[in-house]
Amino acid sequence: MANPSTRQGLIDYCLRELGHPVLEINIDDDQLEDRLDEALQFYRDFHYDAVELVYLKHQVTQQDINNEYISINDLIIGVEKVVPFTSRTRGIDLFDVRYQILLNDIYSIQSTDIIYYSQVKTQLELLNQLLVGEKPIRFNRHTNRLYISMDWNTDVTAGEYIIVQCYRVLDPSTYSDVYNDSFLKKYTTALFKKQWGNNLKKFEGVQLPVFIVFGCLAWRKLKFLFRAFFRQE
Repeated sequence: MANPSTRQGLIDYCLRELGHPVLEINIDDDQLEDRLDEALQFYRDFHYDAVELVYLKHQVTQQDINNEYISINDLIIGVEKVVPFTSRTRGIDLFDVRYQILLNDIYSIQSTDIIYYSQVKTQLELLNQLLVGEKPIRFNRHTNRLYISMDWNTDVTAGEYIIVQCYRVLDPSTYSDVYNDSFLKKYTTALFKKQWGNNLKKFEGVQLPVFIVFGCLAWRKLKFLFRAFFRQE
């Protein structure tokens, strides 16, 4: 099938690309699984089609307040920011300057233009960024913990929601079209070919059939290409 939609379908496609079943591909099933996992990991880390920008909501619990961090899903690989608390959890009260602007200038906004209102709002936003700013965050995907530098006992209460702007990996089990990505198919095939040549390398220096000699040459060629690609030994 030229358009794989499953894990096994991608493996079969790459094997056919290498010549199976006309040729015997000397790779163990476990090695195939390992190389596919390696390809998926590289795809998730470096390809823009492997992730999506999402906004996740998390309801704060007392355990989160005690820990002073929130747990993040394994599929999250990066966190951009947390939506500001003031605009997210609290409305505009009577003594808020934004309320006074709306109260006093709403008539002029309706009767004339909104240039003045836009300038004032921009100035207020600038002052808020300079004097208040955003809550600093720390996140590492290997710990799956999002640390927010704030006073957890006063700035947030149990039951409130925290909105996180982050990048989430596309799960192939949900989005099966991932297996049909052109880069992933080519890269997985290259890893299979490299593994095949690496397995046949043990026969190097021995008088063997042509296909084994070809396997050793293929391994050397792919090793050079991968080294140039990753710029490392």
